[in-house]
Amino acid sequence: MLQSGDFVRKSLELHLFFGRIMKEHSIFLEAGFVGKDAAFAQQADVFKCHFTEVLRETTILANGVVGVETLKSGEFVTDKTLRAEQTTQELSGIAIDSVITTEENILAPSIGRSPSHLEAKVSILNQKVIDLTTALVQFKTTILEGMLKGRLFTFNFPLLIIHIRREAIFYIQHLERLQRREAIDFVQEAIEEEKFWNRQMAEHAEFISHLLDPTESDLIFKANNFAGQFDRLEHIAQGGGQGVVTLSQLTGETIAATRALRDFKAAGTEGLLTCKIKSIIIPLLADHVLREANHYLRILNRSKQDLHI
Repeated sequence: MLQSGDFVRKSLELHLFFGRIMKEHSIFLEAGFVGKDAAFAQQADVFKCHFTEVLRETTILANGVVGVETLKSGEFVTDKTLRAEQTTQELSGIAIDSVITTEENILAPSIGRSPSHLEAKVSILNQKVIDLTTALVQFKTTILEGMLKGRLFTFNFPLLIIHIRREAIFYIQHLERLQRREAIDFVQEAIEEEKFWNRQMAEHAEFISHLLDPTESDLIFKANNFAGQFDRLEHIAQGGGQGVVTLSQLTGETIAATRALRDFKAAGTEGLLTCKIKSIIIPLLADHVLREANHYLRILNRSKQDLHI
């Protein structure tokens, strides 16, 4: 049974990460529609506004509650997030509330006091977000079905819609587990997280490869190498491959690969923000996948400690 203080902290940390991810998914969806599908763009903007409110409420509740390690991980905001938001707003015309980003940058970590007094508020917030994210999953499903049946065009790849839909479902599953106050099986959690995030990291590399200008051959080559590397790691995590690979070996190799991919993404984000890389990658998308790599690295390092690897 998850203790009250842990429930509050884990819930708020999850919202600070995934709430922003869902907000940005909505922005990417909105930016990808053509003029005739203005109604779809407007619906995406409504989701953006709803998740902005989730992030605002979470930021207020999280001050002095979340762990210092999580705050320092770079999964909530990076040193590039604010610039990426401002540049994306200028390029797309989509309004982005960057005040929240500034407020997140100055969040105070937990000082050791149990935040159990927030349990009721956080439980209500969790259920609200479950319902909201479920609606977003259905919206993404509608978009995907329209694309696959030739009824809808968007500049987003079908795989990207599948990818961001998968993340929304993952968010819901984590929240539902928290709402049930389920205790954590560290070994099983490590395995499931690696299965999920290795796949996401592979797809990130594939998206980068396909969104870079064809002249960026060196970066495309590196992205394709990362895709192959994480495809292999996912296959091993799913139980495939030859020979016996222990969880400690897999986690150790995955940490090294994720750290390298994180550094590649960080350099790429800076290159996009300074107009040194040619691509059709929207700047906020680059910072978005950088934060996801930071999130995964924290999970991997925590697994390494919990499992005494």
